[in-house]
Amino acid sequence: MTTMHSAGTAAGERLKRAREAAGYELAEASARMRLPVHTLQALEDGEWERLGPPVFVRGQARNYARMLGICLDDEALPSPFTTTQIPSLVSHAHVPRYRHMAENLARRAVYVVLTVSLVVPIWLATRGHAGDASAVAPLDIAPSQAGSASPEARMPMVASIAPIASASAATVSAPVELRFHGDSWIQLFAADGSIVEKGLLHAGEHRALQPDAVSRLVLGNASAVEVSVHGQSVDLAPFSRANVARFTLSSDGSLAPSAP
Repeated sequence: MTTMHSAGTAAGERLKRAREAAGYELAEASARMRLPVHTLQALEDGEWERLGPPVFVRGQARNYARMLGICLDDEALPSPFTTTQIPSLVSHAHVPRYRHMAENLARRAVYVVLTVSLVVPIWLATRGHAGDASAVAPLDIAPSQAGSASPEARMPMVASIAPIASASAATVSAPVELRFHGDSWIQLFAADGSIVEKGLLHAGEHRALQPDAVSRLVLGNASAVEVSVHGQSVDLAPFSRANVARFTLSSDGSLAPSAP
């Protein structure tokens, strides 16, 4: 197999003769080919090894010959598969093994520090809340009943500040009654704005309210709560928005909308 130089010499002479016969100066041929003058000069001189990989040199030589109106045989062109011009890849940036290991350890240390800084505060905050959180029974349950209650018994999560009459303590004289047909979060406020009771109540539970104890109410999932005043059921639609009812309770037991 011939080398690029020996193959390019004969083809280069043909290209040069064809250019001169066509009346082109080297600069004019360069402008028509849109290739640098030194590239065409190297093609005509047969110094094709200076132009890069053989596959590109073949294309440049063919295009130059086509522009000059001649045809170059494949035998006159360098083989596109020659490996004599493929440069060997040499690494000039050797990283010692100890440095590579040190960089890996540094990256892992940064990852561990970031993970700890994110996870530990969350764990501490969750642990604090978990230690403080407990189911609080309503204040109207006797201690003996609370001690004998089964652990599996469903108890409402209620924070009670003042005792609110439950189902067992409800009286006919209470002007306002709340009956729960589903889970509902309630907030009951006194006239001075303090919280009387708040928590999640469940279906079947009941509250009887006195106007002198409760002046404002917030009922979540209001569609699951039946409110009656002096035994008459009250439509909560005028006081509800997004299924949350907010209203005030006057001294005579009448209801009025309350601002959020």
